Amino acid sequence: MKLALIRRQYSATGGAELYMQRLLAALTAAGHETHLFAEKWQGQADGVQFHTINVDAPRAERPLRFAENLKEALQQEKFDCVFSLERTLKQDVYRAGDGLHRVWLERRKQFAPCWKRPFVGLGAFHRNMMALEARTFDPKNTKQIIVNSEMVRGEIARHFPSFPQERIHLVRNGVEVGRFQNADRQASRRRFGLKDDDFVLIFVGSGWERKGLPWLLQFMAARSDDPSLKLLVVTRDRMRGRIPPNVILTGPLSDVEAAYAAADVLTFLPIYEPCSNVVTEALAAGLPAITTSFNGASELIDSGVNGHVLDDPRDFATLGMCVNHWRSRRDAGPVKTREPLDLEANVRKTIQVLELAAGRCD
Repeated sequence: MKLALIRRQYSATGGAELYMQRLLAALTAAGHETHLFAEKWQGQADGVQFHTINVDAPRAERPLRFAENLKEALQQEKFDCVFSLERTLKQDVYRAGDGLHRVWLERRKQFAPCWKRPFVGLGAFHRNMMALEARTFDPKNTKQIIVNSEMVRGEIARHFPSFPQERIHLVRNGVEVGRFQNADRQASRRRFGLKDDDFVLIFVGSGWERKGLPWLLQFMAARSDDPSLKLLVVTRDRMRGRIPPNVILTGPLSDVEAAYAAADVLTFLPIYEPCSNVVTEALAAGLPAITTSFNGASELIDSGVNGHVLDDPRDFATLGMCVNHWRSRRDAGPVKTREPLDLEANVRKTIQVLELAAGRCD
């Protein structure tokens, strides 16, 4: 097949782009002709033809201008299947990996201070994003949709009921499982200055408000009198306010698997995540994960078996009980997960949807 893939910004080294890298490699190895359309990219990918989509517009208009310019570029050639990881005007397959912008705004209003709620979602950027989103989820503009959680499938059904459910396919995120199982725990704990008896929570991610880091910092501040409870924070965000003494900031890491190896439990409390990779990574490393019901990856959690799911990220009492649960089982060994976590399964199922959209399978 001759395939067009769309991603506004592509990095050959960014962890969030691992999905795209592996998919491109698998498609090329299978003999498909792959074209990547992007506003900009870093690095290269063997066998992939890159196409630059030039966008000269302010932030509020950039997504819409990208979609319009992309449509013109795609008309210059004929493709068997157009696969977009961005909200655009027309595509054969759309991967809703970012969830729904309007649901993100709902969550922001839900958790914002009272005085701020009337202002959430105002402005041209949000209006343009929701208009573009509506065009993307119009069944006339998109043949098939890939979601990475049942949560997102339900959100599409709620906000865009005209899109046929049979054309929505669940393909869960995957990771390089072996990468997260081979790090040296003792060396990693020494690297981050941890003691043998420390019980270590870990937070991985960027996006201060969305991913719930402020609440975790409040939780740790309230437990600063517990010297063996530590929180390892792996983020590129600029931290705000006073950092509790039991919090260790690593900055961004290229070998994040070392941080997982040093930790005992992932604590990740987002107000909206379609399906966070960090939960999959933690489970692959054998760590239990404490997350929220606003995270599609919570569907991987069996309570008390491989983690816990909170209904409210501000519920510090329940969070404390969950932490104590795993603290009492710190020597129980790696947790088990009922669903496959490998990236190969993700790529294989994605290709099946592309072939369906291109009319290459029954």
